[in-house]
Amino acid sequence: MSGSATRLQAIAAVTNYKPISKPLNFIENKPGELFGTNVFGISEMQKRLPKPTFKSLKRTIESGQKLDPSLADVVAAAMRDWAIEKGATHYAHVFFPLTGLTAEKHDSFLVPDGAGGAMVEFTGKQLIQGEPDASSFPSGGIRATFEARGYTAWDVTSPAYILENPNGTTLCIPTAFFSWTGEALDKKTPVLRSIQALNIQAQRVLKLFGHTDRAMVFSTAGPEQEYFLIDRNFYFARPDLLNAGRTLFGARPPKGQEFEDQYFGVIPERVLACMLEVEHELFKLGVPVKTRHNEVAPAQYEIAPIFETANVATDHQQLTMITLKRVAEKYGLTCLLHEKPFAGVNGSGKHLNWSLGSATQGNLLDPGDTPHANMQFLVFCAAVIRAVHKHAGLLRAVVAYAANDHRLGANEAPPAIISVFLGDQLTQVFEQIRNGGAKSSKGSGILHVGVNVLPAIPKDAGDRNRTSPFAFTGNRFEFRAVGSSQTIAGPLVALNTIVADSLDYVATELEKATGGDPKNLNSAVETLLKKIITDHGTIIFNGDNYSEEWHKEATTRGLPNFRTTVDALPAIIDPEVEAIFEKHNVLSKRELQSRYEIYLEQYCKVIHLEANLTVKMGKAYIFPAAIRYQSELATTCANLKAVGYTFDTDTLDLMTALVKELQDSLAALEQLLDHKAKDLKAESEHACKTILPAMNKVRTVADRLEGMVADDLWPLPTYQEMLFIK
Repeated sequence: MSGSATRLQAIAAVTNYKPISKPLNFIENKPGELFGTNVFGISEMQKRLPKPTFKSLKRTIESGQKLDPSLADVVAAAMRDWAIEKGATHYAHVFFPLTGLTAEKHDSFLVPDGAGGAMVEFTGKQLIQGEPDASSFPSGGIRATFEARGYTAWDVTSPAYILENPNGTTLCIPTAFFSWTGEALDKKTPVLRSIQALNIQAQRVLKLFGHTDRAMVFSTAGPEQEYFLIDRNFYFARPDLLNAGRTLFGARPPKGQEFEDQYFGVIPERVLACMLEVEHELFKLGVPVKTRHNEVAPAQYEIAPIFETANVATDHQQLTMITLKRVAEKYGLTCLLHEKPFAGVNGSGKHLNWSLGSATQGNLLDPGDTPHANMQFLVFCAAVIRAVHKHAGLLRAVVAYAANDHRLGANEAPPAIISVFLGDQLTQVFEQIRNGGAKSSKGSGILHVGVNVLPAIPKDAGDRNRTSPFAFTGNRFEFRAVGSSQTIAGPLVALNTIVADSLDYVATELEKATGGDPKNLNSAVETLLKKIITDHGTIIFNGDNYSEEWHKEATTRGLPNFRTTVDALPAIIDPEVEAIFEKHNVLSKRELQSRYEIYLEQYCKVIHLEANLTVKMGKAYIFPAAIRYQSELATTCANLKAVGYTFDTDTLDLMTALVKELQDSLAALEQLLDHKAKDLKAESEHACKTILPAMNKVRTVADRLEGMVADDLWPLPTYQEMLFIK
């Protein structure tokens, strides 16, 4: 079957799509009653565990107290009984290796009883510890191939849950994953360590303000997930989407997003049905999804939860991505989480809303009605500003990978320059502090729009800024540079750790300045805030982050601008970064180095995969279609000439030239793939500076050919088809 026939069959299949026959019933399954039904959470534990066991476990979950291992057998028995009632036959230790993906090791509850039968078994030891093969996951040198032992350890702070399948269910236990030497091989362990570090330093600051309740301070997160949905028939007809997650070829469609008719538009019926089932499944898993809507680009959408503690939010975000992909298939769709699946239209990000607080203090980044008088808030806010300024390079590095390079810096996403947006109200307050003391705050007010039947609505004290990579949005900071396919663990670890270090600085300075006397706190805070905003205020920018003027100004301010992953990643192993991560026991120098090696290697693998795909598709799909059309043109020209008609050969000449250019560019790219570098750093630079430009040359020619080759000969589903045929 020719490529063009495959494409035309895909179009026919899409247009003949039939919806699934059994719709969801939200009347019988009310969302409020459905929420958390597949989660072994606090309420389920309270019902099933003895009171002393439950109280001890609850203290560990809510206060970070050391887990009592003697409780494991009791908890395991209750968890097993609950899971079997839910139809579970297996349990799985779920962990998050340094691939950025989710991994699972499944084991049956059944064990032979020695009498020809089987019995159900799930012990405390089995709950607490598993042992996957550590050599089969990337370790960046921490584990050699022959050093295979690794462990998973039960994370009691993230609840176990039931994962449903048409043929049964599985009890899933969130775990940390580390090597036989005790070094982190996963994304979860550093998150837990960083939360612990943040709590220690936040408690020191709160103590200075007279708070002695010691309720644990957690970071909280609410990640907004953007994604594309296209028909699976188109997905399977595109080897680039199937293998790389993005289109390596594709001319812009006549209509894109320029009419601004997609954003918040009416959600297509098939897509809405898919969204509803995604939410239905996530509700059962206790994921507090709140918002859904069309995004800016055609076929692009968003789902967003409300805030949770950072560790649980990280696990839930992985579940959200898995659920989106799994449910989309039921509706004949494919969910694309790649940051830039389609050139020329907006790509997808994951806005990470971040804050910190405790059960007794609430949100520590809530300014209240009079932020100029809210010393505690100003201290925590200033600590964040200082942290971002000192470690802007690290924040850029933790969102750096091949896919996000296509998105950052375009007029759809924040630039690679990290800056902080505070808004008018807080900027004014900190300016007053810089100049000698804050006396007032810009008020919020009421907004009237001149229509009597419309209510007057509360007006925020400042506008929002969608171009800022790190923006204050009322009671939290929004880190907008995170990629859509990325786990939020890395950005959370970075934020928690640099803010912990900044709070350490703040607490130390205030402890010295007050000498233990609370009467000296006000003047000590004023002095400290003035110093922080004077030393680190250059990170604050409330203007247009897309403008050329800002790029020039950022250079004069000394702010780093790492445009590519290769430029950004070395910040992970910067000596100052290594020092604070080791100081706060989040990651050792060796663990940081391992991550640097892994991320460089992953970058190289992605570029080489895409380059090999480009060569394969260029030769097997685009070149044959081009020469067939070239042959048709040449034959038509010769036939017309034979009967005395003059024929304009400009089109044929251009076609011939483009075919030659395609051949030459493919040959050049293929030759570059034979390159052997001395080390990973050199290989990544070659991939970034040499292979990527060569791939783009091939694409430029191929996309021109798409606009010329007869439609019945073109082998690949086009942007027009993938983005607009629902």
